Amino acid sequence: MSDDTLQASSNKSAAYRVLARKYRPKDFSDLMVGQEPMVRTLTNAFETGRIAQAYMLTGVRGVGKTTTARILARALNYKIADIDKPTIDLRVPGEHCQAIMEGRHVDVIEMDAASHTGIDDIREIIEQVRYRPVSARYKVYIIDEVHMLSTQAFNGLLKTLEEPPEHVKFIFATTEIRKVPITVLSRCQRFDLRRISAGDLVGLFTTILEKEGVAAEPDALAMIARAAEGSARDGLSLLDQAIAHGGGAVETAAVRSMLGLADRARIVDLFEHIVKGDVAAALAEFAAQYEAGASPPVVLTDLADFTHLVTRMKFVPDAAGDQSLSEIERRRGAEFAGSVAVTTLSRMWQMLLKGIPETEASSRPAGAAEMVLIRLAHAAHLPAPEDAARRLLELSNGEAPPAPRAAPSGGSGVATNGPAQQTAATERRDPPAIRPQQGSGATMLRPVPAAQPAEETVGRIESRPAPELAEKPASKVPVNTLGDIAELCTKNRDIRLRTLLRGFVRLVKLEPGRLEINLGDDAPKSLVGDLQKRLEEWTGIRWMVILSREAGEPTLVEAETRAQEARVADARQDPDVAAILQRFPGAKITDVRIKAPEAEVETIEVVAVAESAEGDILPGDDIEH
Repeated sequence: MSDDTLQASSNKSAAYRVLARKYRPKDFSDLMVGQEPMVRTLTNAFETGRIAQAYMLTGVRGVGKTTTARILARALNYKIADIDKPTIDLRVPGEHCQAIMEGRHVDVIEMDAASHTGIDDIREIIEQVRYRPVSARYKVYIIDEVHMLSTQAFNGLLKTLEEPPEHVKFIFATTEIRKVPITVLSRCQRFDLRRISAGDLVGLFTTILEKEGVAAEPDALAMIARAAEGSARDGLSLLDQAIAHGGGAVETAAVRSMLGLADRARIVDLFEHIVKGDVAAALAEFAAQYEAGASPPVVLTDLADFTHLVTRMKFVPDAAGDQSLSEIERRRGAEFAGSVAVTTLSRMWQMLLKGIPETEASSRPAGAAEMVLIRLAHAAHLPAPEDAARRLLELSNGEAPPAPRAAPSGGSGVATNGPAQQTAATERRDPPAIRPQQGSGATMLRPVPAAQPAEETVGRIESRPAPELAEKPASKVPVNTLGDIAELCTKNRDIRLRTLLRGFVRLVKLEPGRLEINLGDDAPKSLVGDLQKRLEEWTGIRWMVILSREAGEPTLVEAETRAQEARVADARQDPDVAAILQRFPGAKITDVRIKAPEAEVETIEVVAVAESAEGDILPGDDIEH
């Protein structure tokens, strides 16, 4: 290669600018992609002369906060031969536009709050705002990542921000709006820059690639748009990478390999195997995707995305019109939306949300992903929780299950019902015993005769009576209240459990062998297990300790405190006590004790403490009446 060729290649590489910088928006017409509400508000404000003193721009990374701030500074200082006022129409470059967009204008000061967080940096701004701009109309301060400023810096900025000189404007940008003090937000006009939709990103990518003369496949652009997650900058960076990866073209296979994604069509096939409950086919499909280079967490994430898409199509059919979707996702998604139950989709979604982080944290991600797929396929034909609960309730109440369809002639009297080929029977007994009904799908229950011979139950689960007819367990010691449990703690010298029980446990329901409670916010997590273990040890029966969402009764400590406060209030109303409190100024009731002597006449003992005129505590007398 000659020296001239090398020099030309070097110049071309040095002159290259990445797409995110080359196609950065230069005026408000470019910002119309995804940010129409903000542009409309600013247009009306500039046309009516209602220009604010400070603006707050917030949004996720890459949506154009800093670019918007520069365009806004350009609009504030716009000046050409015919126009010398703030305007939104920036089609003709103005006197200050080029320098402002390149970040080198002397009157537009950009500051990164991440590296200038202290009060000294803000004090420098406060001292400079007194001076008028050198050449522009306004001196504009653009502070990026403003949430990084310290508390002292925010406080120092407040007065200047509320009453700045007429020649100063502030523009703030942040990704963490909740970290900005409300006192600062109240002094700014806030604009929330929205995530750019996948469809808008695909349109943006298509326009840019046409200008660049690069061929692209629609599915490849849709993958990049989904991976960008609403960020134009992230999307253009990925697009730049895809062009380089594909050797000057954006192809679906190359993008999929670059992002480590699974084929969307194969994800749909995997979804189909799971909803059918075909574990072997699901594992084989996953193995094929894994060998092709797909990351296990990404496969599960794509599967969750398709599950969400099917669920959304079930309620919003127009969701199929999303430009970022492939044709197979639109067609097959609509088919599954009409055939898969919402309860199945919801259960798959919940299991995937739990399985994805497990896979990411596992030392064997492929094995972890396979276990998640096995759970999903196994749960595909389980009945919905509400259906199972309703079925058990019917059986426990002695109701017969729905009548089965007639069996074929010459059959055994057992009919198939539903896609899971579940069997049913119409026998009824009072009270019914319960035994499992076997089928190729979920296990169902049906009532059988209670007096069935033992030899007929071989190979089946032992019959049990209905829950409400089961005998209550007999405890060695009576446990009817929380006070009884506290006394058991005292008797067995478990002071720690007694203290936790009195301070944190609120009783909801108590019966032999079953305790429903509500715990205070600061209760230790081990309290439920410790309580169950001790109750079984002390009473000799098995206990179920259940956490309930109901408020329950007050704790023992709260109940005793309320009772004591009530006794003190009653004592104050007593004439003798009132006379003593009046006789000794500064005296107060410290305790009220109720005695029950042998004569069964209640005696109330009030202990009062008085202070002398010098503030000394004088011994109190017990007052009985």
